[in-house]
Amino acid sequence: MEITRIRILRGPNLWSRHTALEAVVSCEPAERSIDLIPQFESKIRSRFPQLGNMRRGGKSEVLSLAHVLEYAALGLQSQAGCPVTFSRTVQTIEEDVYQVVVEYTEELVARMAFDFAFALVQATLNDGPFDLTAALAELEALYEDVRLGPSTGSIVDAAIQRNIPFRRMTEGSMVQFGWGSKQKRIQAAETSDTSAIAEAIAQDKELTKNLLATAGVSVPIGDVVTTADDAWRVAQKIGGPVVLKPKDGNQGKGVVANIQTETEIRNGFVVTQAFGDETIVERYLPGQDYRLLVVGNRLAAAARREPAQVVGDGSHTIAQLVEIENQNPLRGDGHATALTKIRFDDIALAHLASANLTPGYIPKKGERVLLRNNANLSTGGTATDVTDDVHPDVAASAIAAAQMIGLDIAGVDILCEEIYKPLEAQGGGIVEVNAAPGLRMHLKPSYGKSRPVGEYIIDTMFPQGEDGRIPVVAVTGTNGKTTTVRLIAHLLSETGLRVGMTTTDGVYVNQRLIDSGDCSGPKSARNVLMHPDVDAAVLETARGGMLREGLGFDCCEVAVVTNIGEGDHLGLNYIASVEDLAILKRVVVQNVAATGAAVLNAADPIVAKMGDICKGRVVFFAQNQHHPVIAAHRAKNKKVIFFDGSYIVASKGSRVVYRFPVSEIPLTQNGVLGFQIENVMAAIGAAWVLGLDAEKIARGLYSFESTANAVPGRFNQFQHRGATVIADYGHNPDAMRALASAIEAMKPKKSHVVISGAGDRRDEDIRDLTRILGNHFDNVILYEDQCQRGRADGEVMKLLQDGLTGAKKASQVKEIYGEFLAIDTALNDLEAGDICLILIDQVEESLAYLKEKVQA
Repeated sequence: MEITRIRILRGPNLWSRHTALEAVVSCEPAERSIDLIPQFESKIRSRFPQLGNMRRGGKSEVLSLAHVLEYAALGLQSQAGCPVTFSRTVQTIEEDVYQVVVEYTEELVARMAFDFAFALVQATLNDGPFDLTAALAELEALYEDVRLGPSTGSIVDAAIQRNIPFRRMTEGSMVQFGWGSKQKRIQAAETSDTSAIAEAIAQDKELTKNLLATAGVSVPIGDVVTTADDAWRVAQKIGGPVVLKPKDGNQGKGVVANIQTETEIRNGFVVTQAFGDETIVERYLPGQDYRLLVVGNRLAAAARREPAQVVGDGSHTIAQLVEIENQNPLRGDGHATALTKIRFDDIALAHLASANLTPGYIPKKGERVLLRNNANLSTGGTATDVTDDVHPDVAASAIAAAQMIGLDIAGVDILCEEIYKPLEAQGGGIVEVNAAPGLRMHLKPSYGKSRPVGEYIIDTMFPQGEDGRIPVVAVTGTNGKTTTVRLIAHLLSETGLRVGMTTTDGVYVNQRLIDSGDCSGPKSARNVLMHPDVDAAVLETARGGMLREGLGFDCCEVAVVTNIGEGDHLGLNYIASVEDLAILKRVVVQNVAATGAAVLNAADPIVAKMGDICKGRVVFFAQNQHHPVIAAHRAKNKKVIFFDGSYIVASKGSRVVYRFPVSEIPLTQNGVLGFQIENVMAAIGAAWVLGLDAEKIARGLYSFESTANAVPGRFNQFQHRGATVIADYGHNPDAMRALASAIEAMKPKKSHVVISGAGDRRDEDIRDLTRILGNHFDNVILYEDQCQRGRADGEVMKLLQDGLTGAKKASQVKEIYGEFLAIDTALNDLEAGDICLILIDQVEESLAYLKEKVQA
């Protein structure tokens, strides 16, 4: 067994809506059935008892080693704690080659699990050892390390429940919610609405306290000092117990509480100095430690916190009690459990020493021993939910504190005896206001109710009714994609929207090119959806990107399928037939939002059939208004678009909604170019679904031209010596038919064509190109260049020549080496009234060369 390729499918894909790892696996003939390998199944189960049922199709199902690899990779992830359920193995057109697909939640974990699965299979085949415990431990550790923490995870989960799209921007906790101009971002519990100034204020504890006092919020009195002498002077002035803490500290680091003597003050000052030059000395507020979470203008949750501690049993030392408590299954090393293991470090030892205790001390039965001053959960503290007990005045003070600082999300720390009493009445107060507060104590309190704080945060970022989505139109098909994308984007821009667009020519945002090259894949789509200046996105969605990585979005408002026809790129990546290609292309239709629609070519039977799997509405278009699919859809009072010979008509049932004369649509050349009429109908369908009115659509259709600047390589026309020269990127049989028909309709004096063939196409596809053109053009120029895509020199030329055998019209055939020389040859042959179709390969370079020659 050999793994020849691995792909990571990061969006909805050919196999499912899940993110998945896809591997191409080659098996030896003897590995096609594990039943032929003695005792294989019992041996692998002895190494991985949790493997589960592999014969989902029944006991008679034939399982190859590729199938075993699939189930092992899925099972290992599941045992490591990953929530995965989907997997699949499919035999390709090659007898011994399989595609193995396994769902993942974390990409790095999936890759490691797949490696372990392969090692497991090999160990079983070789009767070697496999350390399952070590493998699972490594997977669990990696999953814990790379997955979202509880705070960020709760917010993401809440977004998913609200159907708000999200994208993880880093390996850490930075996440984008929504798309384009409607996006918001978070880093843990800090949002893009969190002011940097507010965060800086919260970091400055003295400034925070002064602002809160100004707002009438109860705070402890104190002052900032830089020397031990000043610390002792301020402590004497305050009188009674005090707290020392770093002025710019966080998470309770360097805090020394409830001290009063000069020695304690001076020693405490040394502790705080490790965290900054300035130390706050303030009155110690007796009572319990509470954390109140404020989200927006509401109190979202409250918890009573206690420092890490142990309770004596009269027989074990403090160190032993810590070790026993850390064996509690509720305690873990990370954030996955309700409690974190108690950290028995230098700070804990120093705290014990300040109480004249040692790790070897044996506490009496029931005696509580605190191991820290602060009640931080990450060091082993506990939290009890008290949200329902908070007095309204205390809640109001916490909200006022957050708003005074300017924080949209704040953790407000309060010290008081009872949270159900006003602070002033008991001498309590707010001691800190924290930006980016941890949420785990509210999501998984040690005791009490869990609070849906992630939902509160999402509701604040995206009020009910908002989902952060912008209109997304995905366009796929065999021919016409780029023109349709550009026309839809043009129509949307007529409404004043800033449009992001991906095409095979590049990425555009608000009509500005921001990336060049073939950008019709998911990476470019994600980049557009991340751009803050995009109000709507129109995305060319090509087969290669879908195969390579899936879609770049979770769902779209409109899916346009222009055509499938005889297909293109067949024979590559196990897409062997038109039916295979249609299954791939329909992925965009399967992922239309329930509120959206698919705009489908009714004249293409394979495309029309895609309407059956669309969760939203369906709009059919065809040139023939009497086409059975159009007629049936119209009879159901549904939306259709057709051409009546003079007008492109949009109708809902019998009611005509739009009528656009083709004489006012330059792209169609007064209705002569049938393939452009189809592209226009597809674009009108998308605009109709998105609610554009007739006036804006008409204005956009009239102002859109098929020039080399507007739509490079798509039926671009030039004049030369009284002849018409047309440059087009068409490169498949369906495109040849459409172009030949269009040029015949233009009634040339003599017709010329310049063509080559891409070496990565099947032999029959290359032959078909000239077989079609030879029956429609008078003069044919064949050319070959240096880029043969795996073919030997002269091989493509020979196939093109074969296609011309028996041609009915071609009377002159020339063979040229080099695209530019072929263009020169064609231009020299032209006379007034002729039409020459140049099928360009290097779009940008060829168009530039052609413009120069024509101008000359």
